[in-house]
Amino acid sequence: MVWGGICASGKTPLVFVEQGVKIDKDVYRRDILEAVVLPWTQQHFGDAEWTFQQDSAPAHRAKTTQEWCKAHFPGFITSAEWPPYSPDLYPMDYSVWSILEARACAKPHKSLESLKQSLRREWDRITPGELRPIAENFKKRLRLCIAAKGGHFETA
Repeated sequence: MVWGGICASGKTPLVFVEQGVKIDKDVYRRDILEAVVLPWTQQHFGDAEWTFQQDSAPAHRAKTTQEWCKAHFPGFITSAEWPPYSPDLYPMDYSVWSILEARACAKPHKSLESLKQSLRREWDRITPGELRPIAENFKKRLRLCIAAKGGHFETA
């Protein structure tokens, strides 16, 4: 498994989780939020305001994860405030993973290490110029979701 986060002005490092490791609330908090996201956001945003939003994976929805995020991320959107199972509202799902897959997997890989190297290389090549329109599209998707009262909506 691989984890990554984006904003309009940048992206976190990719986090690779070893095969066979179950991403529970403790692994997610320790290996992703504490080890990668928190230091990256402190360096990237400094004192600027920002919002942290995540999908509805069980480790993300866990009470201890929600409490940790509320304590450490100033603009955290809780799972109670977010529609469950809404991949159309997760920029990583509706855009970034497909970009990364198309670039990193254009040629077959003979090993897991080769795939990881390709993913890291292509992740590093994604620019803020590519991320900005994805972030702007996110705002449009939020408006459509609100207009549909959380129901199905179509994007153009």
